[in-house]
Amino acid sequence: MDATDGPIWIDLLDPDADALRRVLPQEVHPSANDRMLAVPRHGDEPRPRLETHGDHLFGVLVVPIFDQTAATVEQQEIDVLVSRDRMVTVRKTPPTGEPIALDGVMEGARRNNASSGMCLYLLFDDIAERFLSLIDAFDDGVDELEDVVEEWPAGKLRERISSLRHDMLHVRRVLAPTRDAARQVLDDRVELEGEELFPREIEIHFADAYDKLLRAADGLDLSRDLLAGVRDYHQAQVANDQNEVMKRLTVIASVLLLPTFIVGLYGQNLKGIPEFGFRYGYAWSWAMIVLTTIAQLIYFRRKKWI
Repeated sequence: MDATDGPIWIDLLDPDADALRRVLPQEVHPSANDRMLAVPRHGDEPRPRLETHGDHLFGVLVVPIFDQTAATVEQQEIDVLVSRDRMVTVRKTPPTGEPIALDGVMEGARRNNASSGMCLYLLFDDIAERFLSLIDAFDDGVDELEDVVEEWPAGKLRERISSLRHDMLHVRRVLAPTRDAARQVLDDRVELEGEELFPREIEIHFADAYDKLLRAADGLDLSRDLLAGVRDYHQAQVANDQNEVMKRLTVIASVLLLPTFIVGLYGQNLKGIPEFGFRYGYAWSWAMIVLTTIAQLIYFRRKKWI
């Protein structure tokens, strides 16, 4: 199909087989065609990749989208097929939420009359920027947890930490393959047969996108470390609270120990006890109980155990 027949970048949303057939090259690898028609399933996101199939390049990209309202990350699939004169992207509506919009980056490609290889770079660069923005959102979430770690209930805090950690793991699962796909372009491991899709100028641009993905990966590792620090602090706080409870229970047990001993001593009902015939023996035992209890409380207070 000649480039003059239509725009360089063709974007489709949830196309059917007929819509794909009208814009794809004549010979498309069956696996690529099946992947572009596949319905996305929640929790079963494909791994990002780039593959060369003769006169066209096929790729699967996964874009993380941060939902401000629910404070969760949703990953959306974009399938891409690149030939010498055309790039076709297939966006898929996720099971929940709205599909990702590419209007801004597509307008920039049209305005600069970008080639199909340059269009692929612009798409990679936009995805890299979204990864960086997502890392910033993770950092903000960790900062929020650090501010409220002593205020939120333990159950709510653990749930938020678990949610953030879960999102980070899913983002890491797609970030590394996306970075590797950009590296494939730099190493000339993906090219069309007999044609140069990525001249030196575009490879330099891909290096910029690769650097952004590297920064995102480093930032994600740092965010995970910061989140682990919050989790460890929370666990230490829980352990400290438990120690305080045990300390108070120990104080109570110690305070009751001497009165129990005194009561047990005078409750033996044996002859020969010095106070057995003492007229004020009952008052004497109570006095011993009260005085020893007060002495213990003063001692524990000075030790700052209570």
